[in-house]
Amino acid sequence: MNGMTDIHPDDVLKSLLAKGARSNRRANLAKMHELCRRQHDAGSRDFSLPAIGRLAEAEGILKGRALYNAPSADYRDLIDAWATYAGPTAPKPPKTLASHDYLMRIEDPAIRSIMQAIIAERDKLKAQLNVLKANTHVTVDRRPLGATVSATPGAQPVTLLALSAQLTPSEREALQKAVSAGYLQERGLKEGSHGEIVNERGRTVFDVGFARAVRKVLGDTPSERP
Repeated sequence: MNGMTDIHPDDVLKSLLAKGARSNRRANLAKMHELCRRQHDAGSRDFSLPAIGRLAEAEGILKGRALYNAPSADYRDLIDAWATYAGPTAPKPPKTLASHDYLMRIEDPAIRSIMQAIIAERDKLKAQLNVLKANTHVTVDRRPLGATVSATPGAQPVTLLALSAQLTPSEREALQKAVSAGYLQERGLKEGSHGEIVNERGRTVFDVGFARAVRKVLGDTPSERP
């Protein structure tokens, strides 16, 4: 934009035509001037290059994108003159939310203020919830405690539950007590070197491996033996 836009668009056109341009360019400047005049007479203050470019292209004056080229400076000066003459574009009214429309119908200012605070808090919580939904991935493992998954190629994975995990607390306590040294000693029994249970006379009450088998069911390691 140059100093030409400080004067009436008619005078700007005369100044541009006085440059002695080719007849085709002079005709197009006159057409552009009339186009802008009709835009102004229609009450529009939109003299942006995209808006005028679309109108000029529709009327066959020139291609809209040509207005951005260096040789189209005269056209831009003329359009700028009309834009200044028409005044700034009227600002768009702010978008009103439906909740705000509802608030404006509440006559009591105290109640309106309370409702406004409630709506603001609701909007804040909704925004936080949306953030959580977008960034939270929860994996729920419904397998029982102590379970493992056995998978073989080409087969459906199978969940295996250890024997110790199937015991109730009272069952586990009973088995632990049965092979504990103190419990066996109170009854005149003891555990042999191979896990058998023998009495005071050395007779086998429970066969070889009995105590070891019980501890395996319990999932006890040798260091955990009583």
